[in-house]
Amino acid sequence: MKLVQFWKKYSFLFFFTFLVAGLFDFRFALVAIICMVGPVVMAFFKGRFWCGNICPRGSFYDRVVSRFSGKRNPPRFLRSAPFRAFMVLFIFTMFGLNIYLTPELTWQSAGKIFYKIIVLTTFAGMIFALFFNHRTWCAFCPMGTLSSLAARVNKRSHRLEVTSACVSCTLCEKKCPMGLVPSDYKGDKLHHPDCTQCGDCVGVCPKKAIR
Repeated sequence: MKLVQFWKKYSFLFFFTFLVAGLFDFRFALVAIICMVGPVVMAFFKGRFWCGNICPRGSFYDRVVSRFSGKRNPPRFLRSAPFRAFMVLFIFTMFGLNIYLTPELTWQSAGKIFYKIIVLTTFAGMIFALFFNHRTWCAFCPMGTLSSLAARVNKRSHRLEVTSACVSCTLCEKKCPMGLVPSDYKGDKLHHPDCTQCGDCVGVCPKKAIR
């Protein structure tokens, strides 16, 4: 677990390295495939744990973007099923079109497609963060949405637990970057499929009721 915490804290440096390396050789961008497949596979067993603890871009939003972002939770529209479905279709369509329009698909040209989309979506996430909170992109990230769907399959997958010690003070709700209300799950597992298990609610709970 210490390794996960270390990675969560410093993986934004890996993200910076990824961005710089990609400028010199687009093939480095192909490592992003891990961050497309990894969160969905892990979601079957641990929910959206990847999003809150392993995603390097998530770490970038936590450690860097949060310093200048807004504090409001993402509006319901950005978290709605129709908008999230649109984002999944839009991003994958962009991938498909770029591949189709590439005259000769090589490792280099494929990497360029990944790099371009990652840079553009990261920039979009930063723009949204100015108006809302630093994790607004995560509310409708296509891979996050697919992970959320995967998390619904295994109801016994790892989740945070809100014990009966909860006093419904709403501090957890104010702290949650995904706009969830952990206290609603008092005496139960926090089984909302969009919980990224980032631990922000755990740290702010005065009764240590979330674990």
